[in-house]
Amino acid sequence: MTSEISREEVRSAIEDKLCAYFGITNEEATDAQIFQATAMVIREIMSRLMAGGQKSSGDREVHYMSMEFLMGRSLMKNAFNLGIDQAVSGALEDMGHKASDIFETEPDAGLGNGGLGRLAACYMDSMSSMDIPATGYSICYELGMFKQEIVDGEQTEVADDWRIAASSWLVPHADEAVQVNFGGQVTPQWDNMGRYNAKYTDYTTVIAVPRDMLIVGYGGKTVNTLRLWEAHSTDELNMYLFSEGKYVQSMEQRTLSEVITKVLYPADETIEGKTLRLKQQYFFVSATAQTIVLKHLKEYGDIKSFADHHVIQINDTHPTLVIPELMRLFMDDCGLGWDESWEIVKKCVAYTNHTVMSEALETWPQTLIQSILPRIWEIICEINRRWCENLVAQFGNSEKVGRNLIIRDGYVHMANMCLATCYKVNGVSTLHGEILKNDLFNDIYNLHPDRFTAVTNGIDHRRWLAQSNPRLHGLVCDLLGSDRYLTHPEDLEGLAKFADDTQVQKKLEEIKHLNKIDFAAFAKRNDNGYILNTDALMDVQIKRLHEYKRQLLCAMLITHLQMTIHDNPNRELQPVTFVFGAKAAAGYKVAKRIIELLCSLSDELANDPLCKDRLQVYFMQNYRVSAAEALMPAAQVSEQISTAGKEASGTGNMKLMMNGAVTIGTLDGANVEMYDLLGDENMYLFGLHTEQVIEMKNNGYNPQAIYNDNYNVRRVLDRFNQGFHDGKNYSDLVSNLVYNGDQYMLLADFEDYMQTHERLFADMRDDAKREKMSMMNIAKSGFFAADRAIQEYADNIWYIKK
Repeated sequence: MTSEISREEVRSAIEDKLCAYFGITNEEATDAQIFQATAMVIREIMSRLMAGGQKSSGDREVHYMSMEFLMGRSLMKNAFNLGIDQAVSGALEDMGHKASDIFETEPDAGLGNGGLGRLAACYMDSMSSMDIPATGYSICYELGMFKQEIVDGEQTEVADDWRIAASSWLVPHADEAVQVNFGGQVTPQWDNMGRYNAKYTDYTTVIAVPRDMLIVGYGGKTVNTLRLWEAHSTDELNMYLFSEGKYVQSMEQRTLSEVITKVLYPADETIEGKTLRLKQQYFFVSATAQTIVLKHLKEYGDIKSFADHHVIQINDTHPTLVIPELMRLFMDDCGLGWDESWEIVKKCVAYTNHTVMSEALETWPQTLIQSILPRIWEIICEINRRWCENLVAQFGNSEKVGRNLIIRDGYVHMANMCLATCYKVNGVSTLHGEILKNDLFNDIYNLHPDRFTAVTNGIDHRRWLAQSNPRLHGLVCDLLGSDRYLTHPEDLEGLAKFADDTQVQKKLEEIKHLNKIDFAAFAKRNDNGYILNTDALMDVQIKRLHEYKRQLLCAMLITHLQMTIHDNPNRELQPVTFVFGAKAAAGYKVAKRIIELLCSLSDELANDPLCKDRLQVYFMQNYRVSAAEALMPAAQVSEQISTAGKEASGTGNMKLMMNGAVTIGTLDGANVEMYDLLGDENMYLFGLHTEQVIEMKNNGYNPQAIYNDNYNVRRVLDRFNQGFHDGKNYSDLVSNLVYNGDQYMLLADFEDYMQTHERLFADMRDDAKREKMSMMNIAKSGFFAADRAIQEYADNIWYIKK
C-alpha cells in the first residue's frame, strides 16, 4: 500500500534523487530541483504500480482522443491519489522547505485552453479511479497555449514554457515512435483479383515520438497513461548545407517538422496557419491510430477482432481524421477490403459533440486536404460517395442530402463525417443533447435515433473540493462522518440536512472568509501587489473569453452599478468585487477588446472615490488551472450567463457550485440540471429561454429599438461610448450591439439580468440565507462528479462493465 510509505522514506528517496540526478545535497538544492526530485520519486512509485498491474486479455480498452488535456499541476494531485500527500508534505518540511512553496514551483502543464481540456483531464482521473483501462492521446505541445500578460490594459501573448514539469512527468518511448507522412502523390493500382491498391510516393515523413504521463487513480490501484506525441524530423541536420555555411537552411527540415508540436491552436487566419493546424490534427490521429493497431496485432493477432477490444472516443471534431486513417491502416497495411474495414470502424468510434453553434463546427478546405493528405482525401471521397447514396435513398433529392454531405461547397465537414460513421454521438448536457437531436443533427437523428444520447459533463470532485478547498473538505467529512464521498460523491446529498444549522452556517461563513483571504494573497502575489477587498461579496466569471459567454453583459452591469452609486452615494449597496479570469484567442479581436474593457473598468473603479470599498473589478491575468484552484474556494457568486442555447454544458459552473458559490445564470447548458436540483430557492435564473431566443430572432430582433426605449441600456452604452478614466472608449463594441444585430442578445436580457442581480444582492446580505444557499449548492453538487459521467459512458457508450 502506497499510503503506508512514511515521511522518512519519502525524504530519503528525495535526497537520493538529488544526489543521483543533480549531484547535490538537500542544502544546495533550489526549490525547482526539490520539485523535480520529488516528482521523480512519485513517478517511480506510479511506474512500479503500473508494472504490477494486470489487464485481462478480454478487457475492452478506452482510447480517449482530445487535442487538449488541461492537466494543471500534478505533484500534489498524484501524491493525494496515492495517499502519500501528508508524507510528502512532511518530508519536505523535515528537509527545511515549505511544502506549499515546492508545490507552487511546478508550472501548469500547458496542454489545453479551456473546458474541453479540463474535462478530458477530469475524465482521465475518473477512469483511473474507477479501474477502467484507458489511454488518453494528445500532442506534447512544447509551449502550450500561451501565457497571458496584461500590458497597458490589453492582452499580450507570451510563450508558455512548461518544460520543467514536462521533464519531471513525461517518459519518452523512442522505441515506440511511428512515421507520419504528408504530401506526395497517390498512384492507383489494381491487382489480379481486381482489388484497388494505392501506391503512395514522394511524401515527407515526420517522426512521432510518444512521451507518456502516468495517471494514477484515487487509492493508487490503477495507473493509466496519457500519451503525448512529439514531432521529430527524419533529418536532424543537412550536413551538406551546414558545411557550405548555410546554417539556417541546414535546419529547415527539422524546423518544419518540430513546429507541428510547438504550440496549441496556432492562429489560422492565414493558409499557413490552416496548414499547420491540419498537420497537427493528422499527426496526432495517425500516430495514435498506428499505435493502437500495432498493439492490437501484437496482443490479439487478428485485426478483425479490433472493435471487440477497443473503443475510440473522439472529444470534439479535432480527432475526426482518425476515421479515414483507420480505414487506411486496415486496407493498406492489414489487407482488408473496404466493407470489412468500414464495419470495424463503425463499431469502435464514438463522437462527443461540444458545440451547438453550426458556425463553430469544424471544416477544412478540400484543396488543403488534397495536397497535404492525398491518400486520406481518396478515402474521404469514398466515404462521402457512399454516404451520399445512403442519404439519397433516405431523403430523395431533398435539401437534407446536401446539408449532411461530408464534402460540400469546397469544404470537408468534420461533424458530418462523424455522423456518417460513429456508432454513438453524445451531447454533454441534457439540453445540449436535445438540441443535437431536434435541431443541429435532426436529419440524422431521425434516421438513427439509437445513435444519439447525452452525458452531462462532470468534474474531478477530489481535486476541486478535497484538494483545492481543504477547509471545506474537513467540514464535509466532519458532517458526513467520513471521507466516503471521495469515492461516492452522491453522499454529498447528506449535507442538506445541515443547511439550517446555525453553527454549521457560521463555520461555513468562516471557511469562505479565510479562503477569500488566501485568494487575496494569491492576487497580491501574482498581480503586482493587487489589493482585493475581502469584505466584499466575491462575484466570479471565469471562462474562455467568447462573445456568447457574455462577459460584456457583466461589464454592462458593473457600469450600471457605478452610475447608481453616483446617482445616490448614500444608497445602501452590497459591496461587490467582480473577478474575471479569461484568455481570448490570439486572433479574436472582439474578445480581446472585451478584456480591454474589463481592465478599463478595473482602473475606472480604482480611481473613483465614491466606489471605494463598494465596487471593485479584478481581472486575473493568465487564468489557468492553478489560478482556478486558488479562486474557486473563495467565490460566492457564479456568473453563468451565456445566451440560452449556446453553451453545450460548462464545467466551471459545477466547480463553483461544489465550492458553495450561488449561481446566477440563464437556462443554458448544465445550468438546466443545476436548476432542476436547486430550484428557485438556491439559484437565480434570468433571461430568455432557448425557444424564446429563436422566436425573437425569427420575428426580427431589433436591438436598436431596445437601445432607444430602455433608459438603463442606453445609459450604460452611452458611457461605453464616452470612455473611462484611462482615456479609452468602446464605441466599436457598442456599434456591434446596437447596429450589427447583437448576435448574442445582450440587450434583450440586460434588464432582467440587472433586476435579478438586485434580488441576489439583497438576499446575500442575509447571512443565514446566504450560507443556507451555499450549503445546498454543495449538497446537490455530487451529481456533477466526473465519476458519474464516466460510469454513464462505460454503461451506455463504451459497453464496459466493471
